Amino acid sequence: MLEDFKMPIASLKEDILNVWGRLDVPSIEAAISEKEALSGESGFWENPAKAEKVMTDIKQLKNRIEPWRDLIAAVDDAEALYELGMESGDESLEAELKAAYDQAQAEYDRLSILNLLSGEVDRNGAFLTIHAGAGGTEACDWAQMLCRMYVRWAERRGFKVETVDMLEAEGGIKSVTLQISGEYAYGYLKSEAGIHRLVRISPFDSNARRHTSFSSVYVFPVLDDTIEVDIRPEDLRVDTYRAGGAGGQHVNKTDSAVRFTHLPTGIVVACQTERSQTMNRATAMSMLRARLYEYYREQKEKENAKFASEKKDISWGNQIRSYVFQPYTMVKDHRTKHEIGNIQSVMDGAIDPFIEAFLAAQWKGQPLDSGPDAGDDI
Repeated sequence: MLEDFKMPIASLKEDILNVWGRLDVPSIEAAISEKEALSGESGFWENPAKAEKVMTDIKQLKNRIEPWRDLIAAVDDAEALYELGMESGDESLEAELKAAYDQAQAEYDRLSILNLLSGEVDRNGAFLTIHAGAGGTEACDWAQMLCRMYVRWAERRGFKVETVDMLEAEGGIKSVTLQISGEYAYGYLKSEAGIHRLVRISPFDSNARRHTSFSSVYVFPVLDDTIEVDIRPEDLRVDTYRAGGAGGQHVNKTDSAVRFTHLPTGIVVACQTERSQTMNRATAMSMLRARLYEYYREQKEKENAKFASEKKDISWGNQIRSYVFQPYTMVKDHRTKHEIGNIQSVMDGAIDPFIEAFLAAQWKGQPLDSGPDAGDDI
């Protein structure tokens, strides 16, 4: 019945207007006008890189408000259709009203997630590094399981995944760095940075005892040419060495692997997966720029707590999420308290509910402290 749509439409409109009110539309429109005026100046395209950055900024700013403006108009149309149906008593409009409402609700859900990804580099690809922590062989296997989980997540979204660097160990991997290319890859994956805890009966224990293992995840954006990071040659120490593992005779017989050490910060990155040292250098430099971007932004904004998870021990009490296989199955994010009982689906890459819960909590300004709650047995 038409009457059934009164409350849902009113509720959806209220939600949309609440978001619209938080977007600071006047400031965004002023920024658009300022940049459009800049693009109209003579000689604007004499510096293509700078001009492209301005045009990209204009597009991103418009994308923040124009879809919401269109959505408000769509809900207003649905509301008008409802009122027309109620006045005329024409129940045949129910199907059309339902279609309009469902479409508006779906668009609201889509925009709500994208609205949370409005940072300077949220739209970029990501470097994701996993390090095995406390737990020995069990932790190395856990790091490999996490690697598979993120690869499966990326495949679900149609993202491209490349292994940039990998250090294998008995039972799994000691560390691995993946480059994940796709729109908003960094924006989504930044919520995964922190320590991940595994609880299960170890397949490596002949006594079938329950073990706890830890691995840490670090996420950095892949930077494009519009974002400048100053790296002086004298601040770099460059080491070359032979790549290890599978890769063919050429890879293993030449010094194709590259390691960069940024002396002022102590940041170290390495790449060994390409046959060419030149290609490995380019990838390693891209990783270093990403790491330094995060480092300098932390210094500039003095938001050390935002990246505090990277400085904690990879051990009990610091985890952001726990994955329990026995005696029951449960994945729980300790920051948002979001839980999922189907652990196998999570390990197959279904981590979007955790990502969306984190982004929603961040948008609402809720505290996102890691570590288990008092009395929390997982």
